[in-house]
Amino acid sequence: MTFAPATVALRAQHRARVLTETRAPARLRVARATRQLDRVVEFYRDGLGFGIVDRFENHAGYSGVILALPGGAQLEITQHARGRAQAAPDTDDLLVLYLPSRRHLGRLSRRLARLGHVCVQPANPYWLDKGLTFEDPDHWRVVLCDESSL
Repeated sequence: MTFAPATVALRAQHRARVLTETRAPARLRVARATRQLDRVVEFYRDGLGFGIVDRFENHAGYSGVILALPGGAQLEITQHARGRAQAAPDTDDLLVLYLPSRRHLGRLSRRLARLGHVCVQPANPYWLDKGLTFEDPDHWRVVLCDESSL
């Protein structure tokens, strides 16, 4: 069966539109609140090496920092001027970072240790032999994994 060029073009446009509409978002930002913005930013910026993309002060009562995560994603940390109540994270709430080698994992874990952060036992035993787990100042957990060993 053959189709006229105009029909082929219309079908191609339709397929492209369907693929675009069903694709994953172009960018990902995870946002969360804290009562200790400076300490949490220090953990992610100085400890893990995430760059600051943007900062804002007193925007509708919120101040915050947006950090660049690997792969183009972002982590936004906000603090309300009134210090709103914050629910404690569950020990299975994880940010997992896949690092290119054991050397990178060691370098980051030593940097975190110099800043006073210690490894914690993961709640899920799956992570025991996958990497090292740390808590940020709000007790949100970050798992550092050596991607080459997966």
